[in-house]
Amino acid sequence: MFSAADAAFMAQAIQLAGLGRYTTSPNPNVGAVLVNNGQVIGKGYHQQAGGPHAEVFALREAGSDAAQATCYVTLEPCSHHGRTPPCAEALIAAGVSRVVVAMQDPNPQVAGRGITMLREAGIQVDVGLLEAEARALNPGFLSRMERKRPYVQLKLAASLDGRTALANGDSKWLTSEAARADVQHYRAQSCAILSTAATVMADNARLTLRPEQLLRPVSALDNGQLRQPKRVILDRNGLLDHKLALFADGGEVLLCVSKLENERQLPNIARQIHCPLTAQAQFDLPLLLEHLALREQVNTLWVEAGATLAGTLLQLKLVDELIIYLAPKLLGSSAQPLAVLPEFSALAQVPELSWSDVRMVGPDLRLSARLR
Repeated sequence: MFSAADAAFMAQAIQLAGLGRYTTSPNPNVGAVLVNNGQVIGKGYHQQAGGPHAEVFALREAGSDAAQATCYVTLEPCSHHGRTPPCAEALIAAGVSRVVVAMQDPNPQVAGRGITMLREAGIQVDVGLLEAEARALNPGFLSRMERKRPYVQLKLAASLDGRTALANGDSKWLTSEAARADVQHYRAQSCAILSTAATVMADNARLTLRPEQLLRPVSALDNGQLRQPKRVILDRNGLLDHKLALFADGGEVLLCVSKLENERQLPNIARQIHCPLTAQAQFDLPLLLEHLALREQVNTLWVEAGATLAGTLLQLKLVDELIIYLAPKLLGSSAQPLAVLPEFSALAQVPELSWSDVRMVGPDLRLSARLR
């Protein structure tokens, strides 16, 4: 069904889609390439939520040459009126003869309707080219649509012997400036950052994206499209004072509480969300993740917290990816652990991981792993 040329043009579309990874949330990253007589006549990618989609940019560049062209697009063209008109209608109006789609859109508002609309207009539609690569563009969006929860990345910083701080809590700075700058790229691609009141108070943490620390070039910096992720803080006992640095600037702050307090004094950027407790008097984290996905449109959730929350998320199998910055230091057996986990009696009970990436970041190692 697909030729080598088809694969090459779709690979271009996938590369284009990646350019929007800092700015499209909660929308997916999408790229499109228009080809006529073997020549690329238009290309585009979705640059920002609420703005034109990838197909629109490609059609604008192609102009009248789009007639009888083939459109390669990484995600099924939309068929509904949202903040922008349907891309399927735009392709039909432009007179394209064929559309090659990497994958069907799992969004219930689309879910095959765009493909059907194109076919009913007499356009040849071929689906499934480089689908795995297209899925890899949008783990958060796909998780929200298919699993009704965000894609969860748990960030940890540890010494070579797996410790996160000395026994007295001293951990500043365990990892290098390069590692801390690398974290900013993950924050920039996340919809929200999850932490706890204890973590915030320990360092008077802001948990904001700091663009000035980004080491690698980010095109979104040029036009001011970078946005601050929401800060989601587990604050069961209402410990956070409104004068903390967390509330001074940055994106919205969501305080997760077990009981809404109408009298609580909060800055304008903060609001409380109710999260029930389990029988063990802990936050119902699966329910919280569902709320974040369905009500707050959080695709990717970046977690920066202590060993207790890290261990709980791992035990509940809510972590999709571990990002561990490993410093060339030894803190000793009395230092604080990476994650609080129950005592295991057999290796068969131990969570298993698979490495997805290992690389140097300054003097530190960055280990990426997924739970099996």
